[in-house]
Order: sequence, then C-alpha cells, then structure tokens
Amino acid sequence: MVNPKILRDHFLGTVEKPKMLCDVFREANEQRKAEYERGDMGKPTYERWVRCVSYLEEFMQLTRNVRDIPVKEVTKGFVQDFEHFLRMKKNTANNTAVRYLRYLKNVMQYAIANKWATDDPFLGKRFKRTVAEREALTEVELKRMMELELKEFPRLEVVRDTFVFCCFTGLAFIDIQTLKRSDISIDADGNMWIRKKREKTDELSVIPLLEVPRKLIEKYKGHPKVMLEDVVLPVISNQRNNAYLKEIADLAKINRHLTSHIARHTFATVSLNNHVPIETISKMLGHADIKTTQIYAKMLDSTVYEDMAVMRDKFDCVMMN
Repeated sequence: MVNPKILRDHFLGTVEKPKMLCDVFREANEQRKAEYERGDMGKPTYERWVRCVSYLEEFMQLTRNVRDIPVKEVTKGFVQDFEHFLRMKKNTANNTAVRYLRYLKNVMQYAIANKWATDDPFLGKRFKRTVAEREALTEVELKRMMELELKEFPRLEVVRDTFVFCCFTGLAFIDIQTLKRSDISIDADGNMWIRKKREKTDELSVIPLLEVPRKLIEKYKGHPKVMLEDVVLPVISNQRNNAYLKEIADLAKINRHLTSHIARHTFATVSLNNHVPIETISKMLGHADIKTTQIYAKMLDSTVYEDMAVMRDKFDCVMMN
C-alpha cells in the first residue's frame, strides 16, 4: 500500500533496500570460506557452496530473466523449480541435488534469523538421499588382476600396480597421486606406516603397509617420475587411469566397470570380510564419522558363516532330549 510515509521515504531516498538472495548466499559463503581456511571444511565442499550461487543465478536468469531476487520472495514453488533445474538442466544425481538444496535451506534459515525473510520455503520439505551401492572386487578378482603378466605393457602395469596399492591401503586416487615418501614412516619394530591427511576432508589416514604395497614401493623407487617428484608411485591422470583400467578388466576377465575409486571400496570390503574391526577400517580410510564407514558393512555369507564357527563347534555336538 502507498501511504505518505512510503512517499516521503522514496523522495528522501531512505527506503531500506531488500536483501537479495545471492547477496545473502555470498555473505554466508564468507563464513564457509573461514571454515575452509580454518580446516573445518574440505575444499570440494567449499567449492560446492560457491558453485550453488552460480547455479542459482543461472536458474533465475533462465526462468525469470533476472540474476537475483529479494530473499523474502523465495517460495516453496521457487525451491521446487530450482530442484527441477538441478536435476534436468544440470543433470545432477539425486544426492548432489539434495546437497545443493540443503545449502539453500541453510542460507534461508540464516536470512530468517536476521529477519530478512519471514516465511520458511522449506517447511515440510524432506530430503531423501540415495544410499549408494559401493561396488568392490572380490578377493578372487583381485588376485586375478594381481597375477596378470603385463611386462610387455608398461603403461597398463603401472595402472594395475597403482590400483592394487590402493586396494591394500584404501587411499583415494587423489591421495595416492599426492602421496610423498615423507608420508611413509617406519616404527621401532620396522613396520611401515602411511600417515597422510586426506585431500578431500583433511582427516588423517593411518595405514599399516602390508607386504604387497611395500613391494610396490620398492619396485618403483627408481622410476624417473618417482625420483623427480619424490612421490611413492608414478601415478598418471585419473582420466587416463580409468581408461586403462577398462583394458585391465578385460584382460583379467573382470565383468564390471572398473574405476580408481573401486580400489578404495575393495579395501574396505576385503578388510571387513577378513574380520578387521570397522573402527580400525574407519581410521585407515580417514573417515570423520564411522557412519560413512558403515556404508561398506555388507558382509559376505562366507564371512558370517566363519564368524559363527565358535558357536557351531560348541553346540553342534549337543543333542536335545
């Protein structure tokens, strides 16, 4: 409604400008930046927060022909349309779309707390994350890959050895790519350990080196790339690595789409099925929350059968009267 006060404020230029959504988002991102610089947030997470603002601007330009709107004009319909944009136009997977929507919800709560908006467009909105299926190699498949003779194909041999190293250490691709000799230590008993902060989360991974990865370190210690860059293995780019893994899978008769990350899943699954406690696996994987590790807790029937062996031995010979 127009009244004398509104006319006066406009004439004098004292009208309070509404807070704009993307401006509020960037303001909130300054806090995210501080968290990232303090080490409380990983770089990929911070980059997603920044990217979410760009997606919002692109969405509003496409649907409203503007790059920003007052934060108090964000409605449930706006949220639904943005979700549709993320899934259809940006082709984001369900969990990624949910992540961006939660960022927007966080910003709206920040705006409401500062009285820049009054209505919560997320009221009653529920997010449902998809539980990702963690594909992993079986022990038989892993052994078949390890037994491949690849001396005539050096490029495939390096990729196979990198993959196997990750299967026995649980390192993600970016972490094996940046693994330095200084990240490996030897204790008083002569045991070798990897102590490295994860690139993704900055959480410390503490991993004892078994004989297989120790042999691989020895195998490549004289490689030109290893000596020049002081790395542990001569790791190539992830894109080329995954392309070569497809060839290796064919040679080893492994009927699945191999990627570098399957090695990390294999480590978790094989460790679990060899009775390594989940708390220990979590520490080696560098998980901040053991709930993340529990995603892998799908044991093989054979492992469950073995775990029941003690009870079976005690009671199988007892006959009921």
